[in-house]
Amino acid sequence: MASEIQDRPVTEKHMLEIADFIARYLSYMLGAGVHTSRVVRNSKRLGKALGVDVSIHTSQKTATLTVGSEELRLKDTRVIDIPAFPISFEWNADLSALSWAAHDHRMTLDEVRTKFDELTAKPGMNPVFVLFMVSLANASFCRLFGGDIWAMLVTFTATMIGFFTRQHLMKNKVNHYIVFIVSAFVASICASSALSLGIETAEIALATSVLYLVPGVPLINGLIDITDGHIQIGISRLVNAFMLIVCIAIGMSITLMMVKDSLL
Repeated sequence: MASEIQDRPVTEKHMLEIADFIARYLSYMLGAGVHTSRVVRNSKRLGKALGVDVSIHTSQKTATLTVGSEELRLKDTRVIDIPAFPISFEWNADLSALSWAAHDHRMTLDEVRTKFDELTAKPGMNPVFVLFMVSLANASFCRLFGGDIWAMLVTFTATMIGFFTRQHLMKNKVNHYIVFIVSAFVASICASSALSLGIETAEIALATSVLYLVPGVPLINGLIDITDGHIQIGISRLVNAFMLIVCIAIGMSITLMMVKDSLL
């Protein structure tokens, strides 16, 4: 029972304020790429800590939230648009910890809301640092799959240019399917320079230059959601991931059609 955690009286106005906050909380978690079961568990835990019962139904673009109080015999239901935030493992960890802190330390709504604002206002990683690390990771994949040092350098450079293109397009709110096609093409056409340079493992550089685009989080979350019983959103996430993979293939195909003579 909620009263076991939160013995402060819940008025109708207070319940609606709690509903507003939980709606914002779950939209941030879903938008940041957290799998559905964790979002539901954390939101229910947070609701219990604040003295209300929470029910959630999710889909790819929206979530339906119902917040109720047995004492007031009142329920509030709302449909929430899920924002498209960048995938954030930091938000995943911090917001999950917040639900436990609210539960264990009997935090008030104002305290939870203040802490939430602090966590979500923290600046993200420096884009230049992210650009460098992603390029280094792709160069490492090139080496892992048998590429030599020259292929690694080409992969590093191609990934840096492709990822920078992706960052620029996303900043300008270009459709994400177009972003993936253009980014895959830019990275792979840059990596194709390894063919003209006569690098022995040029094909490996070309193949690994687009690995930074592989939608690993949607694929993993889709499988987790399906195994946890959230079939609808799980299938939606897998379909979305499949579409992104097709976009990567289209971008690479354009490059391969342009450099097919060099490959032969």
